[in-house]
Amino acid sequence: MADSIETLLEEISGVEDPIEELQCLKTALLSIPLRALRDAVSGQRFNVIFSLLHSDDREQVDLCVVILERILMSLGPVALAQSYRVELQGGLTHPNETVKILALTQIGRIVEHPDAATEILNNHDLLGAVIRCIGEEKMAVAKQAIQSLSKLSHSKPGLDKLFQSDLLKVMKDVMATSDIIRYRIYELVVEISSKSPISLGYCAKSSFIAQLLGELTGKDVLIRATAIEMVTSLAQTQHGRKYLAQQGIMDKASNMIRGAETDSLSSLYLPGLVKFFGNLAIMDSPQQVCETYPIFQNKVFEMALDPDPAMIGVALDTLGLLGATVEGKQVFQKTGEKFKAVLLRMSQHASAGATELRVRSLDAISQLLTLQPEQQTEDLLALTESWFHLLSNQPMEMIRTISTQPFPELHCAAMSIFTAISTQLWGQKLMISTPSFMEFVLDRSAGQTKDAKDAKFELVRSLVGSSTAAEILGSQHYIRLKSYLREGPYYVSAVAAVCTERAE
Repeated sequence: MADSIETLLEEISGVEDPIEELQCLKTALLSIPLRALRDAVSGQRFNVIFSLLHSDDREQVDLCVVILERILMSLGPVALAQSYRVELQGGLTHPNETVKILALTQIGRIVEHPDAATEILNNHDLLGAVIRCIGEEKMAVAKQAIQSLSKLSHSKPGLDKLFQSDLLKVMKDVMATSDIIRYRIYELVVEISSKSPISLGYCAKSSFIAQLLGELTGKDVLIRATAIEMVTSLAQTQHGRKYLAQQGIMDKASNMIRGAETDSLSSLYLPGLVKFFGNLAIMDSPQQVCETYPIFQNKVFEMALDPDPAMIGVALDTLGLLGATVEGKQVFQKTGEKFKAVLLRMSQHASAGATELRVRSLDAISQLLTLQPEQQTEDLLALTESWFHLLSNQPMEMIRTISTQPFPELHCAAMSIFTAISTQLWGQKLMISTPSFMEFVLDRSAGQTKDAKDAKFELVRSLVGSSTAAEILGSQHYIRLKSYLREGPYYVSAVAAVCTERAE
């Protein structure tokens, strides 16, 4: 096989229009497994393919990219760095974005390997070119550059190179290009900062983090909204949250929510602030966050009652996120009538309006009602039962009606509510006492999409897995549920199949 590849390379170098020969080489390379390909290309040079990248013929360039991607992927990172460092550097300034992405991807492989990285760590021009790719018009190129530089930062030598050399100035120069490019650099910095406290220390010393935090209170509300997203990403790690707390960012964000009431443009950044605190609550403690920053919880309730769909959607997602935890449920319960009003509005959103908002309402309700078996204390069971009955005078019928509407996403979201209550004693009692409900559960003709069948199957699986189901639902229903479970979600009875064939 190595001989045939060598022959094809000779043919390619000997013709003026090598498209056909490139196609043959591409086919040959793709037919060889990567492990075997490494041996087949060992000792061969592919300079002719690299040289053919310098063409205005898009088909030729695309073929060369596919060929080189296959060849370079077969090489180990060290061999790649030693053999093709110069060619990869040239690819970073190629006018075609696919060539740039190829070069950046391979450089990413090199820099995440300790031995290979040393081959290019002192190549200032190459690494500077990677940084400048963040300023490229094509977002795919910028993303690949960010990913490769993030990999470089996984080691101390890489961090030193990025933040304690002339490359820091290159980053700052690229950053000054435009608002869009500035936020790409922030994206890189946040990604690096999230790796470890040491990485965060490098980014903080470089002043990038301070500049990002300063954007939170800038005059441009769109920039402010983007900054909030970045800070939320930084808060995903414990060391990131600790740093933000030390910088007083939580208090600043709380004051921004408070100040939003008098800002006509607050709808552009308020959802981001709510998401920030919602994520904070989940990672630390819903009770602690809601008690320390009561303006956050009040704003979520207020947004749930807001007529603006954008505000409602964020509020619903946040309510579901917090309400999925026991602590979150308890926090909501303490607010008494305030939360009851919110729950009633959630029920209204679930029953009418745009499909997307209905689904988000149903999902949030499902999370609020879910209790794991070990969480089912007397108090919590009483809480979820009372919330379920607040949804409607006939909540079982309301949810079942929604599930029968001709929208698969609504069907699945409604079924998730039944699944949520299916392991709780009061939920099972409601199911057996609701006329024809068990027939509805066991009816395979309802909901014909794969997702709908899966949602029904989850409900059946949950009921069968409950230790109280056999006693509450009765042996006849329980045996049928076990049969349903054994047959799987997509079972079609033989009688039904015969009837269908005859009808055709």
